[in-house]
Amino acid sequence: MANHKSAIKKARRDAEVRLNNRSNRSELKTAVKKFLTVVEAGNKAEAATQLPLTQGLVDKACRKGVMHKNAADRTKSRLALKVNKLA
Repeated sequence: MANHKSAIKKARRDAEVRLNNRSNRSELKTAVKKFLTVVEAGNKAEAATQLPLTQGLVDKACRKGVMHKNAADRTKSRLALKVNKLA
C-alpha cells in the first residue's frame, strides 16, 4: 500500500485510468464483435456501412492509448479485408 501522499494520489489516479481503459477496450471489443457477426451473416451492404464506424472506434482507442498505433492499423486493415472478401 502507498505510504506517501504523492503515492496515494498516484494510486488513485491509476485506478481511474484503469477503469477508463477497461471501458474503452470493452466498447471496442463489443463493436468489433458486432461487426464480425454482420460479416459472418454475409450482409455486405450492412457490413460496408458498419466498417467506418468500427474503424472510428479503433482510431479512438488508439488516440486514448488503449491500443498501439500499429495494432490499430492492423485491426482496421483486417476488418476492411473481411468486407472486401464478401461477394
